Amino acid sequence: MTEHEKIISPEDEYLGAGKSVAYGLQHVLTMYGGIIAPPLIVGTAAGLNAMQIGLLIAAALFVGGLATILQTIGVKYIGAKLPLVQGVSFAGVATMVAIVTTGGGLQAVYGAVIVSSLIGFFLAPYFSKIIRFFPPVVTGSVITIIGLSLLPVAVRWMMGGNKNAEDWGSFHNICLALMTLAIVIVLNLSRNATTRRLSILLAIVIGSILAFALGFGDFSQVSQGTWFQVPSLFAFGLPTLELTAILSMLIVTLVIMTETTADIIAVGEIVETKVDANRISNGLRADMFSSAIAPVFGSFMQSAFAQNVGLVAITGVKSRFVVAAGGIILVILGLLPVMGRLIAAIPVPVLGGAGLVLFGTVAASGIRTLAKIDYNDQRNLIIVATSIAAGMIPIIDQSFYHHFPKWVQTLFHSGISSTCLMAMLMNILFYHFDFVQPKQKLANKVLIKTQHEI
Repeated sequence: MTEHEKIISPEDEYLGAGKSVAYGLQHVLTMYGGIIAPPLIVGTAAGLNAMQIGLLIAAALFVGGLATILQTIGVKYIGAKLPLVQGVSFAGVATMVAIVTTGGGLQAVYGAVIVSSLIGFFLAPYFSKIIRFFPPVVTGSVITIIGLSLLPVAVRWMMGGNKNAEDWGSFHNICLALMTLAIVIVLNLSRNATTRRLSILLAIVIGSILAFALGFGDFSQVSQGTWFQVPSLFAFGLPTLELTAILSMLIVTLVIMTETTADIIAVGEIVETKVDANRISNGLRADMFSSAIAPVFGSFMQSAFAQNVGLVAITGVKSRFVVAAGGIILVILGLLPVMGRLIAAIPVPVLGGAGLVLFGTVAASGIRTLAKIDYNDQRNLIIVATSIAAGMIPIIDQSFYHHFPKWVQTLFHSGISSTCLMAMLMNILFYHFDFVQPKQKLANKVLIKTQHEI
């Protein structure tokens, strides 16, 4: 092993084109449902027809791919250069639906996204300074809640994905999901490292084939429609600037920046690489720059996808070039609707079975971080307990903040942002304000010194 190989960071390891594409495809399959859901919801709320919604989805894939490449490969001052997948953020869906349904239309949404993203871009260096308020007690709580907040998504996928469908929660849906879960477990028993790392992809492929053989898969729509299409510029009209829409999206921007900061810290913990204020700032700039140009192609605000953090953890593949390959695949999917239709034909319960392991792995990574904390210090116990409980509130019941002001609903609609804010504020309260009596503080210093000497 050369000296260069000894000092290379895990995220900078290049695994070769073949492995990068295979592992990158796993990332695409993991986040595919999440990236197409926001344009589908917003497009439906805006009264678009099926063809127009298809354009929104293609734009989401195309821009998500470009944003992923920018975040992973990076240029000077832009891009965290970590294995982070980017896509349309779900945090802004409710706000965008409110804008389009109150007369603003998609043009007002696009204008608000551009302005608020540019503001976020210039705020990034200042926002990134909050890293000093993210010790393990905070990061562990945030990573844990990222996994817990994603588990309901996996459960919905296992039940069929659509509550209005006749087969929602049916026996065969859940059995199909459990079968996929069993395949993931069996593949991870293999002695072959490559098989274990590709277990999610292989399980989804095998699960889809078995579902089709059993009569549950429908791939009849794959060959119908266009095969190649370039996203049009401003396909839904030029953006318009409305103050109320911009202010609403600015709150969403702050929430997205908080969640992306948490995701950068989480993937840094998993990859075991240094994450400092500069890296967070570069990652946030990539987020905001991608969001600012997204409306040009007909897409919406971008953010890091938490579910893919779990894939990094479970596979142990930490290379950012793998995720960059996933970004290239997303771009191709945005240009080749036929490939998008093929992936969209994968039975949702199959994704649910794989997602159960993925999202649970994120929570397990957070628990591993929390295990390093000294719980003999009552303050740590209170921070973890309260912040995770606060994060579970919107996960348990989305209507909890229904009677609060709109900005409160936007800020706390996500368990991730709720936990992040609560843990950070409590950490500041307990460790950055001088509530400890001088004698007690001196005793603590003596105790720490003694423990260090031991």
